[in-house]
Amino acid sequence: MNLKKNFLRKLWWDGRMGHSNYLMFFLAFVNFILITYSFLIEGNEIFEQYISDLGLFTVIFLIFYFPVSILIGRWHTKTQISVEMTMKMNEDPIMAKMIRTLLDVQTGKASEEEIAEFRKIVAEIEKQDINEF
Repeated sequence: MNLKKNFLRKLWWDGRMGHSNYLMFFLAFVNFILITYSFLIEGNEIFEQYISDLGLFTVIFLIFYFPVSILIGRWHTKTQISVEMTMKMNEDPIMAKMIRTLLDVQTGKASEEEIAEFRKIVAEIEKQDINEF
């Protein structure tokens, strides 16, 4: 049996992404609805006479929740993503080396060895297959 390179690590990564992005989001969301219903509706005579059913509360909650979450997500995408990517790029030593090599090539300061090393790094990145299994 021939296992592909990093097979278990990729399974571990996929499992963590599925857990944190989907399963835990769903469970936390259900938990949030149940706790909110318990504290806000149950035992409160004013709210209980209008919304006595958990299903009705969930529908009303979702009608308000999803538009607000979409607006916040849109704001995040337009304002924060560029900041996060800039910060990550500024911390990435490979990116810094690649940019420095490009500048050195443009200004004639790069040696043939640096250019060859740069080409090797780029070739390694390009030959990676994200769909290895």
